[in-house]
Amino acid sequence: MTLAVSSDSNQTWSSGFTFILAAVGAAVGLGNIWKFPFVVGVSGGGAFVLVYLGCVVFVAVPILIAELWLGRRGGQSPPVAMQVVAGKAGRSRAWAVIGWMGMLVGYLIATYYSVIAGWTLAYIVKAGNSFGGAGPATVNQQFDELLANPVAMASWHTVFITIALLIVGRGLRDGIESAVKFLMPALFFMLVVMIGYAAVEGDFAAGVDFLFSADFSKIDGTIVLTAIGQAFFSISVAMGLIMTYGSYVPKEVSLTKSALIIAGADTLVAILAGLMIFPLVFANNLDPGSGPGLIFRTLPTAFAGMKGGAIFGSLFFLLLAFAAVTSIIAIIEPIVAYAEDKWSMRRRNACILFGFLAWAIGLATVFSFNVWSDFTPLSAIRPFADMNMFALIDYLTANLMMPLGGILMAVFVGWLIKPSVLAEDLSFGSTALFKVWLWMIRVVAPLAILAVLYSSL
Repeated sequence: MTLAVSSDSNQTWSSGFTFILAAVGAAVGLGNIWKFPFVVGVSGGGAFVLVYLGCVVFVAVPILIAELWLGRRGGQSPPVAMQVVAGKAGRSRAWAVIGWMGMLVGYLIATYYSVIAGWTLAYIVKAGNSFGGAGPATVNQQFDELLANPVAMASWHTVFITIALLIVGRGLRDGIESAVKFLMPALFFMLVVMIGYAAVEGDFAAGVDFLFSADFSKIDGTIVLTAIGQAFFSISVAMGLIMTYGSYVPKEVSLTKSALIIAGADTLVAILAGLMIFPLVFANNLDPGSGPGLIFRTLPTAFAGMKGGAIFGSLFFLLLAFAAVTSIIAIIEPIVAYAEDKWSMRRRNACILFGFLAWAIGLATVFSFNVWSDFTPLSAIRPFADMNMFALIDYLTANLMMPLGGILMAVFVGWLIKPSVLAEDLSFGSTALFKVWLWMIRVVAPLAILAVLYSSL
């Protein structure tokens, strides 16, 4: 694999707009498309959206601003940035654990995200060749055959992670920036085209009703926790990538405005994804259940019986692949940046080393769907007794490490950094708004994330 290497001088985003494109691309991933719309539909529709928006404003955005600030203040990869910021603040450098944890979380997620994203590549081909006229049984069989075939899954995993490494290996401006400048506008264009297709060929009224019909009777404590968790996980905080992207942000760019735009765009894409998916599902009287089954079982069945299904099915999976690429390049970047910062390793060599390790660890996820499906490495520990390798890595990262990292980050920035330092660096426009943010990061955000962490145990 040949990786071209960009100049080390290009270590800031060329513009604030490009940074926002990249950060939105990092946040918008497969989860936005297969989870968020369904959660909205079954959790109160428009009522849930209102609760969710509140959680974005009071929980997700404060943490997002804090992580961006840590990145720009530290100016390097997450572990090194945390050491720098802690040192400047006169705090223990042990707080670098926040950076280490975030970088490790992101890297572990990359190992299985590449496998699942590889399915989207396989289905670009399948949608054009084998969905025509296929019934639910045939579509389900095709997906089951893919999962049961470790060679096919490993092959698509290899292709996908290679694409990501080729982009990251070219550096910030020649690689990541160039990629998101093409991928993000293309993603939005395809999203609009697919919504148009859904409006013409699908049951658009039923889709809109499922997403936005407000049922406040469904809003209870459990739903609020769901909204908090969805808001926190959706914008990709506590994974090291936001801190790393923040380290490349020029001083003149407002982090507060950027955070609001990123969170708003991420939410908008998730809602638009629902308008793309559910009209097609309801027009074919299919189950709108969430998760991979919605994408790889339900929707292929819908495309198989619809006019232009082969073309628009391929376009849909291409859209998914683009969303996955913009996410995984952000997830891989922190550990590559760390190798450059700490070990003075050439970017090309760091990509090859950590790319190969991610690929190898990803094989555990591949095998979890077939030859290792019954292998539960921590069967002696009750909470993990029934988890195979994929389920275990997913649980440890999403349910434990990310929430813990978010809490530690909020405590560090909110309580251990002088407010005067934060006020000087962050452009809130008024002292009152800054004080509101400070207390959200000190109290509201950590308590909300703690509640999510407790509920997941």
